[in-house]
Amino acid sequence: MSVKRDIKCKLEIDEPNQKECPEGKFIDPVSLMEKGKFIFNVPPEAPVFEPTAEEFKDPLKYIDKIRSVAQEYGICRIRPPSNWRPPFCIDVDKFKFTPRIQKLNELDASTRVKLNFLEKIAKYWQLQGISFKIPVLEQRVVDLYSLYKIVEFEGGYNEVCLKKKWEKVASHMGYVCKKSSGTVLKSHHEKWLNPYSLFHTTIKDKIYKKPIKKQRKVLYIKEENFSVSNLTTKRTRFNPDDDSDSDDYTKDPPYLTEHKKFKKLQFFDPGFSSKCKIGHLKSKRSQRSKPAVNYVEKYYCQKCGSGKSENTILICEGCNLSFHMQCLIIPLTTVPKNTWRCDKCVINELNKPSDSFGFELAQRQYTLQQFGEMADQFKSKYFNMAGHLVPTDVVEQEYWKIVSSIDSTVIAEYGADLNTMDHGSGFPTSLALSGNEDNTFYKSYVEDQWNLNNTPILKDSVFNFIDADLSGIKIPWMYVGMCFSTFCWHNEDHWCYSINYLHWGEPKTWYGIPGASAEAFEEVMKETAPELFHSQPDLLHQLVTILNPNILMKANVPIYRTDQKAGEFVVTFPRSYHTGFNQGFNFAEAVNFAPADWISIGRECVNYYSSIKRICVFSHDELLLKIVNSCDNLTSKIAKQVYADLNNMVKFEKVQRKALLNWGVTEADFVEFEHQVDDLRQCIVCNTTLFVSAVSCLCDKKRLACLRHFKQLCDCPAQMHVFKYRYTIEEFLPLLRKVKAKAKKAYDD
Repeated sequence: MSVKRDIKCKLEIDEPNQKECPEGKFIDPVSLMEKGKFIFNVPPEAPVFEPTAEEFKDPLKYIDKIRSVAQEYGICRIRPPSNWRPPFCIDVDKFKFTPRIQKLNELDASTRVKLNFLEKIAKYWQLQGISFKIPVLEQRVVDLYSLYKIVEFEGGYNEVCLKKKWEKVASHMGYVCKKSSGTVLKSHHEKWLNPYSLFHTTIKDKIYKKPIKKQRKVLYIKEENFSVSNLTTKRTRFNPDDDSDSDDYTKDPPYLTEHKKFKKLQFFDPGFSSKCKIGHLKSKRSQRSKPAVNYVEKYYCQKCGSGKSENTILICEGCNLSFHMQCLIIPLTTVPKNTWRCDKCVINELNKPSDSFGFELAQRQYTLQQFGEMADQFKSKYFNMAGHLVPTDVVEQEYWKIVSSIDSTVIAEYGADLNTMDHGSGFPTSLALSGNEDNTFYKSYVEDQWNLNNTPILKDSVFNFIDADLSGIKIPWMYVGMCFSTFCWHNEDHWCYSINYLHWGEPKTWYGIPGASAEAFEEVMKETAPELFHSQPDLLHQLVTILNPNILMKANVPIYRTDQKAGEFVVTFPRSYHTGFNQGFNFAEAVNFAPADWISIGRECVNYYSSIKRICVFSHDELLLKIVNSCDNLTSKIAKQVYADLNNMVKFEKVQRKALLNWGVTEADFVEFEHQVDDLRQCIVCNTTLFVSAVSCLCDKKRLACLRHFKQLCDCPAQMHVFKYRYTIEEFLPLLRKVKAKAKKAYDD
């Protein structure tokens, strides 16, 4: 007696949530090499300014004086007069912090793309039960990503073989012995990359759409005569209701937990104890009463539909479907030693998006002394000499070599973004002066305008009108560095100015790009690493990515460098992207500031944030109106800038409010937005923090939209929408006249 039982299965590829990632701009490895070795071409120097004692009295006035020259470089260095030496006021014994961990080569955008590619290659082979090992050639790890891209550019594996281009491939990859290296590269590509390439190019066409039925045959067998050895060509189950996989097999692929270890780029062997499932496994004894019924499953290939050659049928560990080894997209000739997954499960795993990249914190706290001892020991051991004797240019060359190497294991620790409200400031403050009020030396620096606790709130600074203690903007942050610790490419929030003072220690190396070239810089970053921006669109706002300046220079993006020494300031200008690293153990402090000329730039920035849906740190309109309401205290310089910005804002409000009225909105409410937390007054479309006006709907009164996006708030008719305003147009007119009168002196001047 036999019974047939159909088992239906649905075979689909999980579609990724995001659109397909665009192709990026490939960086030829040989372009960063000379004679097979990495070389870093040093960018030109940013300017260094040395103010006189008289010029140094007013920082905003002096920076305004040098602005026309300095902003063309994005960054500049300011060397104070020799007699200006503020005391360091941190309590060294009580100061404790937990640094960030930075694996240096993961910081670089192009290197991270290569590491992600290697992860996919390792995952591809591991899912098919084959261990993957990174090859080595000419005493360096083979850059499989570059090899893959170069061969692809040259027409593919078959084309390169046909036209004998392997020497050319080796040349592009910077190998000296091109002939022998080309032969080795060919074998590595053939073994590891060509199957992966074929898999990707054919997966959409070859994936199996229609499921094949599996059959079970039921046999009556006497219990005493039953033997598993008699069923060597069938997968048997005694319980027909038990369709779950055996507990003998690993459910989750080990690479999900072993990826951190893989990044050392040595072996990627999951070391499974279980074997690949083929068309016969041990049977299970039924719990039913005698006579025993043995359900014998006969597996059919999902590609060809045949159940013949059952010894070559593999059973997927992920979906439990079966395939002939010879019917796979990339046919197999031997049974994999480890657990195996079918093509459908492989592509589903490869399609999973990567996790967002970020820094982890160290497992311990440091005092300054402990961190300094660790940092000094690391540098002296790395360079095999006393740390302070290593030239800055040697450290610079080594740094960019490390971040560009896929097999580097160098890790740095960085005490970054340490709030002075929590730890105290390196500069003298009124709190530090307590008990020493008669100390005129300390007192002079407490009130000094170059004291970064004072700079953001000077009379001519726009931030003087912000009441909130904005950490990092109005409140300085401190940074404790060691050799190679990195601050990644970024520009300041709201495109503010920033100023950094190096209290003591070894130099800090900076790279800057003029604000006028910010968009060109962003374009090169996205072209170089589209995969990273595809999975993390706000990558440049996360301060976790660098890119070799030489790549930017080759793309004609202007970039400049400087070495900031102890006792010197570095100023960055609006929208200027900057990055850098520390030469050794040091201590720095930084803050933002906004002189009058920033006001129009701040407006431009908020409009840009709206276009990319980035959340603002503060409301620009709220700051502007607060300045206007303090008109009597304005300097003529600020009044001039405020009038121009207010006038533009009022024109915008007139146009947009008229459009809202024409759309059919008739209800209006007065709202004091300043009494609401920022999170509850953001446009649901562009995330702009609302202050002057907004639109809501009766369907959900908590949802707000700005006047640019009121039609996208919901699908309700205009009559259900409500206009919310802080000022009427009529209320703006006397404010404009008042500020204009205050600015008249500036116009006359």
